[in-house]
Amino acid sequence: MMKRPISCAAAVMIATSAMAQEQPNTILVLDGSGSMWGQIDGVAKITIAQDVVGQLLGTIPADQGLGLTVYGHRERGNCTDIETIVAPAPGTAGAIRDAVSGIKPLGKTPMTDAVIAAAQALRYTEDKATVILVSDGVETCNPDPCAAARLLEEAGIDFTAHVVGFDVGSDPEALAQMQCIAGETGGQFLTADNAGQLAEALTQVAAAPEPEPEPEPIIGEVTFEARLDTEDGPLIDTPLLWTLNPLPENVAAEEMGNELVFEMEQGSYEVTAYWLAQEVEQTKQFIATANPRTVVMVFETPAQTATVTAPETAPVGSTIEIGWNGPDEERDVIGVTEASVNDTSYVYRFSNSVRTDTGNPVSLLMPTTPGDYVIEYSLGATNERIGEQAIILTPVEASIFAPETVEAGSQIEVGWDGPGYDRDYIGITAADYKDTSYPYRFVTNTARLDDTRVAKLTAPTEPGSYVIEYAFGQDNSRLAAVPLEVVAVSASLTAPDSVEAGSTFEVSWSGPGYDRDYIGITAADAEDIGYVYRFATDIVRVSDGDVLNVRAPVEPGSYVLEYVINQDHSRLASVPLEVVDVQAGVTAPASVPAGSTFEVEWSGPGYERDYIGITAADAEDIGYVYRFATDIKRVSDSDGNTVRVRAPADPGQYIVEYVVNQDHSRLAFAPIEVTALSASVTAPNTAPAGSVIEVAWTGPGYERDYVGVTAADVEDIGYVYRFATTTKRVSEGDVLNVQLPTMPGDYVIEYVLDQDNSRLASSTIEVTPVTATLTAPSTGAAGSTIEVAWTGPAYSRDYIGVTAADYEDTNYPYRFSSDTLRVDGGDVLNIALPEEPGLYVIEYVFGLDNTRLVSVPITVN
Repeated sequence: MMKRPISCAAAVMIATSAMAQEQPNTILVLDGSGSMWGQIDGVAKITIAQDVVGQLLGTIPADQGLGLTVYGHRERGNCTDIETIVAPAPGTAGAIRDAVSGIKPLGKTPMTDAVIAAAQALRYTEDKATVILVSDGVETCNPDPCAAARLLEEAGIDFTAHVVGFDVGSDPEALAQMQCIAGETGGQFLTADNAGQLAEALTQVAAAPEPEPEPEPIIGEVTFEARLDTEDGPLIDTPLLWTLNPLPENVAAEEMGNELVFEMEQGSYEVTAYWLAQEVEQTKQFIATANPRTVVMVFETPAQTATVTAPETAPVGSTIEIGWNGPDEERDVIGVTEASVNDTSYVYRFSNSVRTDTGNPVSLLMPTTPGDYVIEYSLGATNERIGEQAIILTPVEASIFAPETVEAGSQIEVGWDGPGYDRDYIGITAADYKDTSYPYRFVTNTARLDDTRVAKLTAPTEPGSYVIEYAFGQDNSRLAAVPLEVVAVSASLTAPDSVEAGSTFEVSWSGPGYDRDYIGITAADAEDIGYVYRFATDIVRVSDGDVLNVRAPVEPGSYVLEYVINQDHSRLASVPLEVVDVQAGVTAPASVPAGSTFEVEWSGPGYERDYIGITAADAEDIGYVYRFATDIKRVSDSDGNTVRVRAPADPGQYIVEYVVNQDHSRLAFAPIEVTALSASVTAPNTAPAGSVIEVAWTGPGYERDYVGVTAADVEDIGYVYRFATTTKRVSEGDVLNVQLPTMPGDYVIEYVLDQDNSRLASSTIEVTPVTATLTAPSTGAAGSTIEVAWTGPAYSRDYIGVTAADYEDTNYPYRFSSDTLRVDGGDVLNIALPEEPGLYVIEYVFGLDNTRLVSVPITVN
């Protein structure tokens, strides 16, 4: 923002005005008392005064108001002999000269009263007034000239008395009186002893006083802003025209913009801001001071407007293009509203709407009801309508071609003619249904319209009177309808009167055989015979054949066998079915060792996928599919009626069950006790890290049981991946060669049941450190081969390798910068150095886990 000084013109105007002001009116008070006949250098003082005054009058400007008062010139001894011979006015110099020339000194010296008379002639209480007193003697009438002068000063607007003492140097009293008169009124007191001094003194007091210097103007910075709604509102971002008054010329008349800054002289001004875009203005009075300030002009936010362009008519339900011109602010919409809607800011007034940010023009869906509407532009922030155009929506027609009568649940082909708008559809509704726009009024599936102009529907399963409708997809309202009569359809079932629980039996059926119709079994006391999940076993589709294999429930009791229409799961036909109990039994040892495999004899229905399982004796949910403590065994895997089952690893009381696979229910059971096992491991108390030791064991020796080494501080002793080295199966022998870890520390050697990876027996072992050395040159050429001598444990697959010195993961098997060599190649190995120069280390590495045992540095040049 550029600062503009605008005070200069005002200063010029003020200065010119000051110079044009008139000097105050002045009266010369001249002493005409008898003492004026006294002589100086042989010339009478009156004569000297007459000559000097005559010369002075020639220098007075013609427009200067000047008058003459004389005292003591007419009578002897009269203190009231005071006369204003020439009233103060411009152009009186000649009259005063003539009057002064004719003075004949005669009487007393009432100089104080003469000054008072002159002041009154000058209307000193109303106007600025100046008196020039010329006297040669002491006051002879008024006892107190000082008091009189003080009263004149107090009563006057701006009263001044200049005093010239002529030939009074030898009279102290006269000097004191004259000096007091001048001093009390702010005038000058001068003395003159001859003609030259008198002329000089009169010239000095008659001259216009030097004007007081104009004070330096006070300049302050004023910023002009125009904002919306409040003084803290946003700045107006379109041009404004600014005018400032009062100034001799309008220096801001052509200033356009906002946030203008001017340097202004202190004073009262008036500013007008004219907003060009809105053709409105604001005026404000303000004071410019030395302190910077901001003058804010507040304008109301103008009402927003918009236009929309749309056809005058359109078919109901159609989609039309609409052009628009408006602010396009966030969430602004183009909408269609009934013309009768009065509240044009109600947020839910639109039949349909679309955001302006989707494009221009926009595509807008018309309502389905004919009539008068309004296409409007609505602000997203306030929902206020700011632009509109009327539109008339005209009706459309549709026709339906369908049979008058159909069987319940059957498939119907329906022909149609109509607008075919997106998502329009054909559906079937009860004939007496009154709400013809309710979206869920349809009793069966609806069918979307396509180019074939044929819709496939399923008739209701309930006989009765219906209508087939053409419905708008937009609002589900009915456009056209034809009547439809649905007649009953029959079905029958043939099945045994009773069957064993869980068995599979044959069912013959007759009926419509609609797609996905099915046969199911329901409890006889089931109340909701339309509930889709009412069936006690799996259903069987009628499409599988005229004779179906149906599985009976496992729970004995009274049931109903149903023919069910899949469309709405309604029962079309049914027959009663009695499900009778079925017998089963299991025979198992009274006790078995933990983890052992034992034989179980069973009797029972032997249904497909029935099985034998072991459950904890205190298990509460005996239908829970995951309740079993070990793997189940299918009865179909039996050798005759005997299956081999594995006991749990944890000792305790269990149940051996015969389970019907259909619902995992227990059909028969026998108790069994699982007894604890014993085992042992024998190994050294200590051994070197990475070495292989012999471990002897005793225990059950079950298939896949194993011996492993675990860190002593491992908490989860059932975790399958807790072992520090590779495990060994006990099937390999009574004495096993077990590899120890390369990390020294306290460990445990375990006998582990493979069934659940639980520890059966253990022995502690301390793994002690091993040492190794490397002897190699400290430097070598890149890509060259050097000799490296070593000592160390020399375990199988231990090796020597070269690694970058800054490589952090000293266990990573692929960290090496060149080929490694096994230590079984000799005590001195020829090692290839990397091709890339740099700092490296030569390592002795455990082959077991690729950990570094020892290293030496080498620089590759």
